[in-house]
Amino acid sequence: MIALLDMSALPAMCLAIPGKIEEFIDAERHFARADICGVKRQINVDLIKEQGLEVGDWVLIHVGFAMGKISEEHALEQLELLAILGEADQAGSLRP
Repeated sequence: MIALLDMSALPAMCLAIPGKIEEFIDAERHFARADICGVKRQINVDLIKEQGLEVGDWVLIHVGFAMGKISEEHALEQLELLAILGEADQAGSLRP
C-alpha cells in the first residue's frame, strides 16, 4: 500500500520563476523591469550582468534577483509547469 503525503503540512517553498526583461531602468543597468506572468516587477540583474543581458532576454528570478539567463523555450516550459500546478498567478504576485 502506498501512503500519500499531506502536502498542506509542509512549509511553503520558494522557487526561481522565469521573467522576461522589458527594459533597464537605470543607466548602470543594475536594475531591470521584467514581466513575470503578466506582472511587471523591478529586479536586480547585478548577479548575471556578465552574461550580456538584453531587452527580451529571459531570466530566472528568485526574491527579486535574476539568478541566471535561460532560453525562451526553457522559460515557456517552466511557465507551463506553473500553470499546470496552479501557481502561475501566485508567481506573478510574489513580492521580493
